[in-house]
Formats: sequence, structure tokens, C-alpha cells
Amino acid sequence: MSTKKSRTAARWFFGILACFVLMIAAGGWALLRQKTVDDFLGEYPSGAKETKAQIINASAPKPNVIVIVADDLGYGDIGAYGNKVIKTPNIDSLAAGGLRFTSFYACNSICGPSRAGLLTGRYPFRSGIIGNTYPKGEALGKRAARRAGVLLKELGVLDIREDYVARGISEHELTLAEALKTAGYQTGVIGKWHLGDYSSDPRYNPVRHGFDSYLGVPYSNDMLPLPLYRNESEVEADIGNDEDQARLTGLYTDEALRFIKTADEPFFLYLAHTFPHQPLYASAAFKNGSKAGRFGDAVEEIDWSVGRIVDLLRERNIEKNTLVIFTSDNGPWYEGNPGVFRGRKGQSLEGGFRVPFIARWPARIPFNAVCEAAAMNIDLFPTLFELAGLKLPQDRTIDGQNMLGLLTGEDDHDTHEAFYFYHYDQLEAVRSGKWKYYRRVNRYTWPIPLDAAKIPNQLGRKQIGDRWPLLYDLELDPGESYNLRRTLPDVAAQMEKRLESWEKANQSNLRGFAEDRM
Repeated sequence: MSTKKSRTAARWFFGILACFVLMIAAGGWALLRQKTVDDFLGEYPSGAKETKAQIINASAPKPNVIVIVADDLGYGDIGAYGNKVIKTPNIDSLAAGGLRFTSFYACNSICGPSRAGLLTGRYPFRSGIIGNTYPKGEALGKRAARRAGVLLKELGVLDIREDYVARGISEHELTLAEALKTAGYQTGVIGKWHLGDYSSDPRYNPVRHGFDSYLGVPYSNDMLPLPLYRNESEVEADIGNDEDQARLTGLYTDEALRFIKTADEPFFLYLAHTFPHQPLYASAAFKNGSKAGRFGDAVEEIDWSVGRIVDLLRERNIEKNTLVIFTSDNGPWYEGNPGVFRGRKGQSLEGGFRVPFIARWPARIPFNAVCEAAAMNIDLFPTLFELAGLKLPQDRTIDGQNMLGLLTGEDDHDTHEAFYFYHYDQLEAVRSGKWKYYRRVNRYTWPIPLDAAKIPNQLGRKQIGDRWPLLYDLELDPGESYNLRRTLPDVAAQMEKRLESWEKANQSNLRGFAEDRM
């Protein structure tokens, strides 16, 4: 009898142990499992990668184009936008000799998605770059930490929404560089890519996405190791996370000058600076020179870089027919100045999305002009298509709108009836005219507190009330301080309908491809 009891107890013990092991295994699998963007968006149509740009205007002006993108530079970090601490005479001169936008947006408030939108003319959710890209062979600890953050997000403790991991930009996306090559442009990219770790998967290398030449790093300078590549060859295995990074702005500038000197016209140069993303570094000539600390040092060195480029254009007598654009990928992170706007990098608030945008093209853009109409970096794609004499692709949705009229002063209207603001895959806000409307704002930042998450919202409702949604008048209240949702419920309802209509129009075809046009 005792033997039977012992066997029964043993069976129970091992059965419970097996269940416990299975539960741990299942939990570990849930913790470490990485979904793909295809799980969320579906796969690309089979013929999408065959799409090529088409020339429709052989007499188009085809100016040289230089797009300079600073990393995490705030709206208020340069003199032309009111900064009194950081010295940016060359960028300010660029604005004085051209056009400065006061209401220009990045299409996302973090690095990768913003760059994807700029190069494809499409909201980032269509390409799947809804968050920053991560390498496939990423360390187990990092994957587990991010996944734990995803599972805990509803508690409002963390704002990690990387349920779906994007590896990089797909070959099915048509980039500006690929299109401009069709129009006879020589194309080059220098600096931070952040559209896929090509050091572990060469499919994401810029030279496979329309660029003739490349020198730079695959991602942000806080991601290590940080290799330096020329085209598809590794130049350095790891620049490191120390003062060695201080040479990057100078290195990029020298490469930009070399490209301009040797490139055939017309040319397209995309110069994506590493700084002032943190950690912050500046070369010896600029270190400790700014009254704004190391952040100011980094920005003043970028300003020097802009000056060197403009000087070379003048020396080569190509300044008049070169469109130079200076902007930022998103608002400032831990340091930096968002101007009068509320919020920072990673938020749908104005300070996260609104960025400086300066355009100079002496042949067409008036001097010392200011544009108050709203536009977004996805608008650059159709604008450069127009200037290059290209037809927009017909097999996919291009969300950007041609803003050439705003650049030349022939138009003064917003490029879009509505601008949409995404936080990863979540549609959070819309701007139409002077109104900005939020369903929620995610990010642990007071006074938009933890109640963006479901559980804290329920627990804190008695103390602070049910504050959502939010409605702001950006003309009277650019700092988004006064919620008008209860005062103007009809306007709030109209803005909510805009969000619902946008979602309904896209929910069945998030990638935005028309099968009948493939």
C-alpha cells in the first residue's frame, strides 16, 4: 500500500514539475519570441520590387540636391529659430539666403521611422519601419528586456511598444535615391543609416537601395559595436563609445566635400549626421567651446560642416542650381531645445515632431523667406520627383504631397488637409489647420502622465479626471497647455472622425499597394 502511495505521490510530483517546466518554457518563449512586421502588415505584393520610376518631363530643372539631416536636433536649437546660446552662423545664413518653415514636421518622433518616411514619401507604418530597427542576431538579454517592457506597458511603467520587430527597409520600397538615378542623378549617402543593420544583413546596405556610394555607420551611436563602412566593406569593426566618435562630423564633412567635387551633375547627396544624438562628442576644435555644453559643441560643429559645404558649392560655381535642405529627424531627446513646444523625442506632442526645415536654392527660392504653412518630411519625395521630371509610382500609396509651391512662394497652403501622428503602430493624433487632437499620448512625462495606459487611467480617474482626448488650438496655444475638448466638443468630434476615417481607409491595406496596378 505504501509503495502504491509513494508511486502515486511521485507521479503527482513529476506531473506538477513537468507542468511547471512547461509553464516556464512557455513564458520564456512568449518573452523572447519576436514577431515580424509581416505578421502585422502582411507581405508585400510579389511585383512591388520591380517598380521603377518613369521620366515624364525631360526638360525638368534637375537641380543638384543636398539633404542634411541632424539627429535629435530640436526646433529651438539653432539661431534662425530663436536660439541665443548655440552659435549657428552658417545655418542661419542658409535661412537668410532661402526659406525657413515654422510649421514643419518629421513623419515620426524617432530616428528610423522618420528616415523611412523621408526616403519613401510614405508614412512609416506602410514600410513597417514603425520603430527603430534591430539586428537579427541581437543579444538575448536585450531581446528579453524589450519583450518584458512590451508585456508591462499596460501598467504604465514602461513605454516599449516594439511588439513587431522591423529588420530594415525592404527591397520592395522605392527610395528617393533609386528614383533619382532613373533621372540621371549620381547619388550618395553619408552618415547614419538606421534602416537596417547591414553589417549583419547586407540586404539593408544603402548601395542596395539606390545609392551609388556610402560612408557611414548602420545605426545610432549608442548602439554598440558601431562599425564604419564604405559601401559594403567594413572600414572599422567598432568606432567605440568614447572620444573616437568625436571625429565623425569631420569625417562625414570631408566625405561630403569629396563627393561634391567628384560627382557628375545632377547629384543627390543625403548627409545624415550622427549628432547631436547622445552620447555627445565634438572634435578638439569645438570641444568645450559652446555655452550650451557638449550638446552645443556638437551642434556648432555641424554648423561648421554646413558652412564648408556651402563654401564649396560657391567655389565650384554650382551654388545657384543646388537645392540645399537642412532639417532634423525628430525633436530633441534628453538635451536640446524644442522651442515653445511641449514634448520631446518619442512623443506625438509638437516638440517631438516639429523640426527646423530650411531650404536654399538661389535659382528658385526667394531670400530670407518664411513659410508658415504646415508640411512634413514625406513631402520631399514627390517634390523632388517633380524637380527631376519623374512620375510618381502608381502601384502604391505615396502619402507625401508636392510642396514646390511652398518653396518658391507660389503657394501658402498646408500640404495636407490632415497630418497624422503615430507612436509605433498606434495612431495617436491628427492635426488639421490650427487644431491638434490626441486620443492618447504615450511616454512617461508629466503633465501627460501615466494615465495613457489603461490600468493607471482607471486607478487615477478620481484624482485627475478622465482627461482624454486632448484638443489644442495651435495658433493660440502652440505649447499645448489648454485642453479645449470640453469647451469645443463639436471640434473634438470632427477630429475624432478624421482619425476614424483614416483608419477605415487604411485598415484593409496598411502597406498601401494596389494589386490591380502591379
